[in-house]
Amino acid sequence: MSSTSNDTASTVDVALIGGGVMSATLGTLLRQLQPGWSIGIFERLDNVAEESSNAWNNAGTGHSALCELNYTPQAADGRVDISKAVVVNEQFQISRQFWSYLVEKGVLASARDFLTPVPHMSFVWGEDNVSFLRKRYEALSAHPLFSGMEYTEDQGQINQWVPLIMQGRPEGQKLAITRSLRGTDVNFGVLTRLLFTYLANTPACTLHTKHDVTDIKKVDDGWQLTVRDLRQNEVRTVNARFVFIGAGGAALSLLQKTGIPEAAGVGGFPVSGQFLRCTNKDIVARHLAKVYGKASVGAPPMSVPHLDTRVIDGKPALLFGPYAGFSTRFLKHGSLMDLPRSVRKSNLGAMLAVARDNWPLTKYLVQQVLQSEKDRIKALQDFIPDAESKDWELVVAGQRVQIIKADPDKGGVLQFGTEVISSADGSVAALLGASPGASTAAPIMLTVLRKCFGDMLPEWESKLREIVPSYGQRLSSNLELCEKVTDRTASVLGLPA
Repeated sequence: MSSTSNDTASTVDVALIGGGVMSATLGTLLRQLQPGWSIGIFERLDNVAEESSNAWNNAGTGHSALCELNYTPQAADGRVDISKAVVVNEQFQISRQFWSYLVEKGVLASARDFLTPVPHMSFVWGEDNVSFLRKRYEALSAHPLFSGMEYTEDQGQINQWVPLIMQGRPEGQKLAITRSLRGTDVNFGVLTRLLFTYLANTPACTLHTKHDVTDIKKVDDGWQLTVRDLRQNEVRTVNARFVFIGAGGAALSLLQKTGIPEAAGVGGFPVSGQFLRCTNKDIVARHLAKVYGKASVGAPPMSVPHLDTRVIDGKPALLFGPYAGFSTRFLKHGSLMDLPRSVRKSNLGAMLAVARDNWPLTKYLVQQVLQSEKDRIKALQDFIPDAESKDWELVVAGQRVQIIKADPDKGGVLQFGTEVISSADGSVAALLGASPGASTAAPIMLTVLRKCFGDMLPEWESKLREIVPSYGQRLSSNLELCEKVTDRTASVLGLPA
């Protein structure tokens, strides 16, 4: 979707930088809360949703911790900690409530345009891993957010659930699997385009593609953006009372240009991703699930191997990966100079400390970069024993930039989550990081509202509760509300209860 507006308004209430799901979600929220505010949206590429939000640039998993083993670490005493899994699931429930509201209000015509029920499974082999998965299941299945989860070590049952994984598998291998029918596949590219189409057709909202924000400076009444129209090769300035930087990997460099103290000491570490995509339609048709395994030692959390059913443009697809790589680009369509240009005096110490303390990650990335086609197929064969290279092709996914922050004890730490960094006065905010990403766009944008519009929250509270009925409450501590919310969103979104 490209820009259809010739509006060159020099002053807006809100400027959204980046045409991804984060900007689309925040813009849609603000349109519900303050319909009279003017919004300017600026995207550097020809169309929105072409970077991380594009369907082929992410796994499309509706991350709710139903299958992702990295959200349930095991302690030295064998206990499985589900606290992170509960948080991630609650965050996804907020996204489900937000999407349900949009469907009920007609902003989104049908959830099926971007959301498809797909079972979520965790699959392991070997005595130790089976023991871990059993303990994980026992801990999660007792929690209301994970009700209905199933567990089996019976190979006949596993064959019924995922026959592709069992075909050709050696006899006697110790296996275990969990299954939740509440899982989803999400086409975040379609969702992003639908939200921007809605926004572009509302009053006082303009979408500008092929517009690159090259500078951000503080002015008396907000921020002044320097914007280059890449079609006309013209530069203009736009003033905004509030600026959100939701530009994926490019958010760091734009945040640094603001000069706010909160950005000091923050750096970024880019990790690229690749997937094997199945080219054999018969194989694709034999699998319907997102099946996650355990990450190898030293691998970053977003590199947990998974065999994914995808639904893209109405057609099923099958992906396996991700295989990590390294590039100094912060965006898939970025510059090789992105990483070196991000180095500042304030973050150099933190970046060097992270380089010193993360040799296992460095070793892992080097190994991944040097992998041959044979190596990649061998990893795939852990999930599909009889997989052949002729049925798969390598595709490059999106670029992710992990957060590096200064630390008084270690000098610097590498974070794998997402974080909102905002100015003290709340006039500018940026989203940095990767996982769990798009699935939690709605709760992350609620965080932006709390950090940047705290004085308006009392006025907005009633509307926010209409949009997200669980707003301000924890589903994990309110069984009645949990059941009510999950049943309602399942009905509206056409998902299993």
